[in-house]
Amino acid sequence: MSVPLFKGTEVERLRRASQAAAGTLAFIGSKLAPGVSTGDIDQWVREDTARRGGKPSQLGYHGFPATVCTSRNQVVCHGVPNPEERLARGDIINVDVTTNLEGYHGDTSATFCIGEVSEDARRIVDVARRCRDAGIAVVRHGARLGDIGAAIEELARKEGCSVVEEFGGHGIGHQMHTPPTVPHTGKRGTGIKLRSGMVITVEPMVNLGRPEIRILPDGWTVVTADGSLSAQFEHTLLVTADGCEILTRQEPVLSLNVAC
Repeated sequence: MSVPLFKGTEVERLRRASQAAAGTLAFIGSKLAPGVSTGDIDQWVREDTARRGGKPSQLGYHGFPATVCTSRNQVVCHGVPNPEERLARGDIINVDVTTNLEGYHGDTSATFCIGEVSEDARRIVDVARRCRDAGIAVVRHGARLGDIGAAIEELARKEGCSVVEEFGGHGIGHQMHTPPTVPHTGKRGTGIKLRSGMVITVEPMVNLGRPEIRILPDGWTVVTADGSLSAQFEHTLLVTADGCEILTRQEPVLSLNVAC
């Protein structure tokens, strides 16, 4: 498995692409409210990405029909925007934005609460964010991929939640998805060693119930098999000698609309 290492001007371009994606995600978060359709979100992502000089990486990827994934309530990932699907008070929704800028990609997502939500909804959003951060905390030169998955899985289990195994993070750079695959479950000390200059995503999908999933007939939308709530947060990371640089960090803006 060949994993690219980035340096110099390549890293700067990855920063710009990642910050463009983060800016679009923050912009979308500021507009979410009851009555907004997921089709509206798709149009806003299209427009805001263009304003920042980029292109939506997801549009047309393996035939995906939209610019963004909008995954609401029991949808785990890959929710397809629809003008008829409207947000309601009490919903949670993950918005997953990937931007191609100057031939480099940045990928980020967050789960937003629409108005007042249930205790269960607040809990799964909080646990999913902390699981992402637990995975990020172990990323550094010389760590192994299994360390990331173990840290995420240990926290989720401690909180009585589960982690989806079928989907994980990935390498990113000149393409939206590159090696390595980054499992969000696993065993410490296993998997390939991380090296400075690798760029990966950490994006655990955490379920309030069991980890099993199913795919709807559209071939894209992934839902929890038991109908429980699911939440996800994602950052793009540059591995460094003593940790990592979070290329898509823009938390102060996101926190306005994400449950704390």
